[in-house]
Amino acid sequence: MKSLLAFIILFAVSAASAGKAGADVLDINEAPVLSVPEEMPGAFVYDSGVEIPYPDDGVKGIYVSGYIAGSQRMDELIHYVNDSGLNSMVIDVKEDMGDIMMDLPLEHEVAVENTHAFVDPETVMAQMEENEIYPIARIVVFKDSRLAGAAPELSFQNPDGTTWQNGRGENFVNPFLEEVWEYNMEIAVEAAKLGFKEIQFDYVRFPEGFEFYGESLDYDLGQYDGEGDAGEQRVDAVTDFVEYAYDELEPYGVDVSVDIFGYAATHGPAEGIGQDFSRISEEVDVISSMIYPSHWGPGSFGIDAPDTEPYEVIDQYIQAENEVLDALEDPPISRPWLQDFTASYLGAGNYVDYGIEQIEAQIQALKDNGVDEFLLWDASNQYTRGVNYHGE
Repeated sequence: MKSLLAFIILFAVSAASAGKAGADVLDINEAPVLSVPEEMPGAFVYDSGVEIPYPDDGVKGIYVSGYIAGSQRMDELIHYVNDSGLNSMVIDVKEDMGDIMMDLPLEHEVAVENTHAFVDPETVMAQMEENEIYPIARIVVFKDSRLAGAAPELSFQNPDGTTWQNGRGENFVNPFLEEVWEYNMEIAVEAAKLGFKEIQFDYVRFPEGFEFYGESLDYDLGQYDGEGDAGEQRVDAVTDFVEYAYDELEPYGVDVSVDIFGYAATHGPAEGIGQDFSRISEEVDVISSMIYPSHWGPGSFGIDAPDTEPYEVIDQYIQAENEVLDALEDPPISRPWLQDFTASYLGAGNYVDYGIEQIEAQIQALKDNGVDEFLLWDASNQYTRGVNYHGE
């Protein structure tokens, strides 16, 4: 090849030096022999072999715990989704304690030790494909008692050297550390290779109230040491993780979504936990705000007992969220989490029993504001029957 190219160049030079006659013999092209195309071909995308299209009318789904997904109740929930007009399931891959609910080919020692066969992944994917149910893998990221217990240096330490716990005895790992990012990404990649069409990251944040007690704890700031104030550092770390996750998952052809507190959209950046709604939204395909009426305090949106006014709460929230997303150049899909449980723990007068009326009110509030996608949460997976999930 090199000798042929040399011959062509030599011939061109000889012809040019021969004057007009040479020019008649050879039409010299001044463009370079080799050039780089303006747009390079995209990278190859991993093919899991599982074909489940994105729902034409948008994702309308339910949360399914790993324990339920591996039990006989899974068949019941599949029938429910098919018969009700829903079309999607968010299934635990890595749950709140850090346990991995299905046998995946992982290499990290802590991940292997905390992998369980509650769910047969091939069976679940076959069920999803057969019933055309859009499968979303839920991966809890920074709330992880298993990793914190095995590697305390990746968590937060009390002054006495013990690992910090929240009021429920749960541990978080440190979002500043790339080792923690990589640990979760190994799990996410295997879920994508299995055939899940979307990876949904939950607990993408610091522990609640961290701004009040974080200075009393011992932990590594990693690459963020000396970068801005403490709140900015936390926001940068959480946002950078999401950007990293998106880039790492791109070769696997999956969408990336993040669960986020609703108040991060209504009250500006939540620097205490590191969630900036706008910045995270710029790095994902889907944003899923958790806007359960029961989770808003008295007086929120001017409502004394928000849980008792589901339509009004969702209506006012989604207007605020739409305003934030409309300001972005390329906003993600909005797919909020809605409430399908009764918050009796709020006490008399502060809650109502949630049934058909309350669930339909939430869905209608979204629809009235141009949002057609949603997810339903009930920790026990006991979802209300007879709901019209499509609104008026």
